[in-house]
Amino acid sequence: MKEIRFVDVGEGITEGHIQKWLVNDGDAVKEDQSLVMVETDKAVVNVPSPIDGFVKVVAKENTTVHVGDLVAQIGTKEELSTSNTSQKPAEKPEENLQQKADVPAAAPQSSSKEIITTPYVRKLARDLNVDLSKVTGTGPNGRILENDIRSFGKRSTPTALIVKSAEKFSETLEEKHKDDIERIPMSQTRKAIARNMENSLSVPSAAHMDLINVTKLFNIVSTEKPKLEKDMNLHLTFLPFIIKATIEAIKENPNFNASYDHEKLEIIRKNYYNIGLAAEAPDGLKVVVIKEAEKKTVVEIAKEIQDLTKKIKDQTITIDEMKDSTFTITNIGSLGGGYLAVPIINYPDVAILGIGKIRDTPIAENNEIKIAKIMPFSLVFDHRVVDGAEAVKFGNALIKYLEDPDLLDMI
Repeated sequence: MKEIRFVDVGEGITEGHIQKWLVNDGDAVKEDQSLVMVETDKAVVNVPSPIDGFVKVVAKENTTVHVGDLVAQIGTKEELSTSNTSQKPAEKPEENLQQKADVPAAAPQSSSKEIITTPYVRKLARDLNVDLSKVTGTGPNGRILENDIRSFGKRSTPTALIVKSAEKFSETLEEKHKDDIERIPMSQTRKAIARNMENSLSVPSAAHMDLINVTKLFNIVSTEKPKLEKDMNLHLTFLPFIIKATIEAIKENPNFNASYDHEKLEIIRKNYYNIGLAAEAPDGLKVVVIKEAEKKTVVEIAKEIQDLTKKIKDQTITIDEMKDSTFTITNIGSLGGGYLAVPIINYPDVAILGIGKIRDTPIAENNEIKIAKIMPFSLVFDHRVVDGAEAVKFGNALIKYLEDPDLLDMI
């Protein structure tokens, strides 16, 4: 008999949400047949059966599972009828050693406390200087969750007193308007967004803004778009050109393609260009990544954007397709965003480029007033890594390539 447990998939993911079972309890299944859809912070993944057999469903739909939790069992009918479906995680020697190390050596064995948690939560506890032995876990079997660590770390701070006062006031209002309040559980994606926003909040950021005359680019897209739709069933937008121009601007200002190592006080500069694109999804904002975009033409990038967008809508996007960005772009204009916005950096990137809606705008040129296609942009950057002068140089390079798109590789 085989146990199917929610495993550590990396990327700091500690829990998943059982979105939908694709088989019924007791069904006969084949090896590699998809059993269940599990939503994580990053994506919805299909969990396959490791062997032929019958399935015993343990984790129900619309419930949360943590790393090590039992999701299902596969075996013969006889094996399943006598199986134990305890949610206690499968023990690993490394975890047992770590648990013993977390208990002070001088503590008597009778008073020691078994610490059940994940490597990610242990690291978080070390970073926040929280003693795991003093934390009460709220997860299954007393498992210590991320929220347990964060809540414990706030108790001794003055901010916690303010929060408690606010909570007391909020409770009074809730009691008064109890029939007018709706509590909506956060999806795994929204939880991930919340954590990333908290990380980004710690970055000392600044912004540079400017305008680009994209009249020539507008004409190119208008001319090539119907051709590509007819010949390749490809929807051409301005975004692939913006990505290529961004890469050229980064090459001239390489500190924008980096991350910051706070512990070693080092700038980690990347010599490859994985461009993240903020994308609207049914369950919240996601960032898909065009890997090694410097090696691809405008048309190739357009095709990849189209494929990834479809996967977002179909909820078939994979974790690998949403990780390892080195620089992020958010196309606010595609949603009708009228002017300049200040997007939040996609941590651990050091910069994000926000693109606004292209508008017909009067400009002065050769002592004449003309109507031009003007696109605003805002560049938000980590001021620990990049200075304002570098941001202006980056912006000027971006303007140069987008005002003369012939400098970019179309095909």
